[in-house]
Amino acid sequence: MVDNTKMHRILYLTRNGLLEPLGQSQIWPYLRGLSRDYCITLISFEKPLDCSDPSAMELMRCLCARHGIRWIALKYRSKPRPWAPALAISQLAVVALCQWRHRHRPQLVHARSYVPAAIAFLLHRLTGVPFAFDMRALWPEELITSGLLERASLLHQCILWLERRCLQEASAVVSLTHAAVIYLQQKYPRELAAQLIAVIPTCADLQRFRPVDSAPAAPLVIGCVGTVLSGWFLIAWLRAFFEAIARADPGARFELISRDDPTAQMPAIVQQHTASVMFFTGGLSKLGSSPTRMAEVLGCGRPVVANAGVGDVEHVIRQHRVGVLARSEGTADMDACVEELFCLLQDPNLESRCRQTAEDLFSMYAGTAAYQQLYRKIVK
Repeated sequence: MVDNTKMHRILYLTRNGLLEPLGQSQIWPYLRGLSRDYCITLISFEKPLDCSDPSAMELMRCLCARHGIRWIALKYRSKPRPWAPALAISQLAVVALCQWRHRHRPQLVHARSYVPAAIAFLLHRLTGVPFAFDMRALWPEELITSGLLERASLLHQCILWLERRCLQEASAVVSLTHAAVIYLQQKYPRELAAQLIAVIPTCADLQRFRPVDSAPAAPLVIGCVGTVLSGWFLIAWLRAFFEAIARADPGARFELISRDDPTAQMPAIVQQHTASVMFFTGGLSKLGSSPTRMAEVLGCGRPVVANAGVGDVEHVIRQHRVGVLARSEGTADMDACVEELFCLLQDPNLESRCRQTAEDLFSMYAGTAAYQQLYRKIVK
């Protein structure tokens, strides 16, 4: 049952599903922690494949009930594009507004990304309820980069209007990266002049992703975890880096591990890697990105090999000395990157430094505490 004795009531809106992998890793752990102090109503959009599994749905409902979370699961639709978000807004608006029919009305709306933010903005105008705009990423730029939206089109202008108004009228703004905050403050100096902003990066379950007692045995194993065919990954850079490693150490092994394999035990796999590679496209669309795989790799005490221009990745690597940066896919630059990696691997404190960085920046505990502090500031 929902515990209505808790002091503050939160309406949490997300277009992601609670049952999908992202929901399990980036939504549920936070809600579970926040439910200790807040009475939460969650409205999510569940994928058809997840909804078709009644046992999984029932198990999740039982878990929510155990933590006092009231869960309203809506059906996710991805078509017609690019108007599916607009249709989702209509459905979400109706269900969210119905929450004001209850005696225990929400005292804060947590909007995870832009579509829920549109509803939170509407609720704020209709009822005066404060809302937190949890941006997650720079969605307008991501849509343009992926080819789903044309710059300066009518829909693009509508999304930018929504972005501006939510940044201005939200009681707090949450960004995954400091890089995105700097960009937004330059773009919207007046709207963000007095705004409460929190940077809460993508976190990992560091109870699962942790170092092992023994270091990886020879040969050198270079891993790449996650999809490389999403259009966001620099495959040419990956190939050039593998070739550079092979020139320096012909006995080295390479592993490309997809998260789509349900039998893959990611923590055990990452623990056996010497280092992990992640090369992503840059540009405005990636300033707000916080790669989950980076948090998981560092949690296992392993260094990362990456490129600049992706969220706070460059800053974290340089500031904490937990990896190396490739300057380009050119042969000379990749050879230099490999040489720098080999030097870094000789550091006896590397594993502990990677783990400590993960605990300081990317732990679920730190992320939950940051959200709790933000909630307290808004509803005090």
